[in-house]
Formats: sequence, C-alpha cells, structure tokens
Amino acid sequence: MHSDGLIATIAVGLAVAFIGGFGATRLRLPAIVGYLLAGVIVGPFTPGFVANADVAHELAEIGVILLMFGVGIHFSVRDLLAVKAVAVPGAVGQIAVASALGVGIAVIWGWTLGAGVVLGLAISVASTVVLLRALAQRDALSSVHGRVAVGWLIVEDLFTVLVLVLLPVLAPALGATGGGDRGLMTNLQPLLVLALVLAKVAILGAVMLVGGARVIPWLLVQVSRTGSRELFTLSVLAIALGIAFLSAVVFGVSLALGAFLAGVVVSESDLSHQAATDALPLRDAFAVLFFVSVGMLFDPTFVLSAPLQVLAVLAVVLLGKGLTALAIVALLGHPLRTGLTVAAGLAQVGEFSFILADLGRSLGLLPGEGHSLILAAAIVSITLNPLLFTAIEPLEGWLRRRPRLAAIAERRGGPLATLPPGDEGGALRGHTVLCGYGRVGRLIGHALDQRGFSYVVIEQDRRVVEHLRCRGVPALHGDAANPLFLKHAHVEHARVLVLAFDDPPVTRHIVEQTRGLSPRLSIVARTHSESEWHYLREHAVDEVVLGERELAAEMARYTLHRLGVGGTELQAVVHGLRVRGAES
Repeated sequence: MHSDGLIATIAVGLAVAFIGGFGATRLRLPAIVGYLLAGVIVGPFTPGFVANADVAHELAEIGVILLMFGVGIHFSVRDLLAVKAVAVPGAVGQIAVASALGVGIAVIWGWTLGAGVVLGLAISVASTVVLLRALAQRDALSSVHGRVAVGWLIVEDLFTVLVLVLLPVLAPALGATGGGDRGLMTNLQPLLVLALVLAKVAILGAVMLVGGARVIPWLLVQVSRTGSRELFTLSVLAIALGIAFLSAVVFGVSLALGAFLAGVVVSESDLSHQAATDALPLRDAFAVLFFVSVGMLFDPTFVLSAPLQVLAVLAVVLLGKGLTALAIVALLGHPLRTGLTVAAGLAQVGEFSFILADLGRSLGLLPGEGHSLILAAAIVSITLNPLLFTAIEPLEGWLRRRPRLAAIAERRGGPLATLPPGDEGGALRGHTVLCGYGRVGRLIGHALDQRGFSYVVIEQDRRVVEHLRCRGVPALHGDAANPLFLKHAHVEHARVLVLAFDDPPVTRHIVEQTRGLSPRLSIVARTHSESEWHYLREHAVDEVVLGERELAAEMARYTLHRLGVGGTELQAVVHGLRVRGAES
C-alpha cells in the first residue's frame, strides 16, 4: 500500500520508528538502529505500507537543519581547545587514512574517483550521538578519555560541515553527472570558483558571528520577557529554519551550514540552554524521520548480492578507523585507555555519513549501491558499537600484561615517565601518591605543601607535569592505571593514595593494582555515582567522597588525618581549602 499524504507518512513513520527504537533499546542497542530498520520496513523494498519518498525527503531536510542547529548550540570552543593537541591532528589524520582506504576499495571495484571520495569521506566520520550515549552509559563523559573522544568528533563534525560546502563546487571536477555548479565551472577556473565559495562562507560567517551574535541573543531576551513559552519556542525554530533558508538562498551555501552557524550564534546567549531544551522535542522527532528516510533507501537484498563489498566497508569502519585512531593517540603520547576509547567511539558511522551520502547521490557522484553500502555499514557498526566499548577493559588488561607493550608505553613518556634520580630512593617513604592534578588535585596538593608532606603526582597533562617539576614537586607524566607508573611513584612505600579524578573504570583498575602492591595502603577516591560508591567501599577503599560539594576539602581532610594532622590545625587547613575552593 503506497501513501502520498504527509500525515500518513509522519504517523506511520513515527509509529514504526517508535516500535523499532523501543525494541533496539530493550536489546541494549542504540535507538538509531531501530529507526533505520523502521525506514527499511516502510520503504519500497519491503512488502506492506510504503511511505511517500518525496515527502519523507522534505521532512528529512528539516531533520538535518535541526540536527546541525543542535550541533552548533552545543559546540564549545573551550572544550575543543582543551584537547586540541590530540583531537585536531588525530581527527585530521584518521579522516585522511579512512578516506584513502575508501577511495582504494572503490577504485578496486571500478568506481570513479568522485564515488570513492564520497564513500571514503562518509565512512571516515562517526556519529556524535552514538558516542555520547555510549560514554554517558559508562559515566565516562567527564573523564579525560571521554573529553578527547568528544573533541575528536567535534573536529570531524566541523570538517564535515566544510565538506558539505565544498563538495558541490568540486563535484564537476570529480566527475559528477548531475547537480553541482557546472554552469559556473564552464566559465570560471576551478580555483576561482572555490575562492568564490569560500568568500561567500567567510562573509556569511562574519555576518552571523559579528552581527547575528549581537542581534539574536538580544532578540531571545526580548521574547523571553513576554513570559510566553510557546512564543520562545517559535522564535528558536524560526531562527534555525530561517537562517538556514536565507543562507542557502542569499549566499548559496548548504542548509546544514546555515543551521550550524545559527546554533553557534544562539549558543552565545544566556538563554542557549533554554533554547536547546525547547527545540529538543522537535529536533528529536524530525531527526527520527531523517533516519527513517535514510532507511527507506536501503534494499535488504543488497547485503546478499554484495557481501564482499559490505565486509570490505565494515573492515574500514571497524578496523581501519579504530587501529588508525589507536596508533595516532599512542604516537601523540596519550594513555592506552584514551586510545581504546577513541577507537571504540570511531568504529561506527552515523548521521553525517548519511548527509554526505545523500549529497553525493544528488550530485551524481555516488552510485545507488554506494549509498546502500554506507547504510549497511551504519546498521552493523552501530549495532556492534556497545560491544566494542564493553571490550575496552578486557583488551586494556590484556595489553598491559604484555611486558613489551608496557615498556613502549613507558618510553613514550620520555624522561617525564620516570622520576629524576634525586627523587628516588629512601626519600619517598611514607609519602602520598596523588593521581590527577586538576582542580581537586591542586587543592589537595596545596594542603600537603602547607604542612610540608612529600607527595608524588601522576598526571596525563604533560604541561602540568613540567610545571610541577619546575616547582620541585616529583611528578610523572602518564596514566595512573598503568602499574609501571604506580611503581615509579613507589606506591608500595606510600601511606596514602589519592584518586582525585572521576573515572570509574580507571579508579577500579588502580584500586585492584595497588591492593596487590601494597595491601595496607590507605586509599581515598571520589565519585559521582551511588553504585560506584558502594562498589569502592566493598573493595577496601578507606574513604570515598560522593558529589562535588566540599570534594577537595573532604579528601584533603582524610589525607592529612592519615598523615598525623589533627585537632584545630586540621580544621583550620580544611576551612582554608573550602574558602580557597569557593574563590577559585
């Protein structure tokens, strides 16, 4: 049964997507898998109800606009700059390798260069939605590993936005058979056309980030003063859709870029969180319809007709991207856990891959089978992604039990991976091992400095370690979960181990390692999870601080108490830390 109506397409599409998403969630799979399968069910390649493809495509365009608007709102320059040293070169390098692999297999199949480029770019980027969900389920969003993975995908998203702008311009040179700026290319040199497009993007960016950044936040404030919730929601949607449409009409750029810039401008407003919250229901609904429309283009029999092609693309997605990311993270001197987290997060393809594939098809670059290959890879890789995250800890343990790999990790840190000769030996007995030197760790270190207690810091930020050594504080650059660094910190001779970061898997691993090295060692740890608090207490952690409030003060109080400080002196030090923490 075919449907030509808008209401029928929306009603049936959302209903089937709900059933598919609910079923996928019950199976502990990402809901996106259910949405894509819902599209297959209502598509033309399966019996039963067939939704209107044209209507679904128009709805998908709105979904793309709202998705990009949401990416813009949540885009954080500060978060990106915090991990830029690994996220920027890592994402660029991984995209280059995965794209080259995609082009390589496409050429082997006899495809055109343009088809290979679109395929390679589409499978080189991953879904931020899938990654965030996986990290949130494991309480790893705030960990250094999670921040690096998210920053990595932010760079990929920005790169994809740039590709969406440039691909129509470069399409004729890549052998496009339809769409693109062919008329313009016949009259102007390709480099001139590229310069013209980049100039348009620059002008649009200047208009939005200079003028729009002043007008739109002011407008949102004025609307919020009316007290009308529906009017505020309407203003947010009007900004997202209106700017996307005007950007396409006036500047000739993609709807996706205009929506992204609109989100970036709205993020400058004090009401950005309210704007994101109000737009969230409609964004999610149209995003679901976007995934349904993508699923409608997939022919399930294609997997049976081209199994080797599907396996080749999956090999690039699951192995090529993951191993490349792992190697890049290792070369940049970051911990094994960070590399495994990034590798697992990248071993899938998602929403931006579909947008690129759809653009490639409309330009006549990507054949229909290419779109089916990308969709098949997406369904399988997203389905397998939770299993990859589950395998991180066992795989990390297996790798750490290999002496040669552990030695490589130690050498990678260079001279900062071991303590200087003056800090070795008997001087480090009865000391404190402080793992993590962020805001909490700094306050604890300050308390130890005040009383003149010796301590060793294990920190993953190389700059922090260099600064501490300049101050004369023994510090190691590395991952505290690596038993080599714990031994270098002489944890077997320490009195107290302080775990000043909130990363449950790493915390558990360190506790297990140190209990084997020093059963009588006093351990204090922090967590935000009630279940993690109970787990750590059951596994002989002496003190577990739950929550943000007075976190550093409580951990410092316990540490100083174990080192023999008490009475009014201890109260005075802790009170000073509370005041210092409130002011910082």
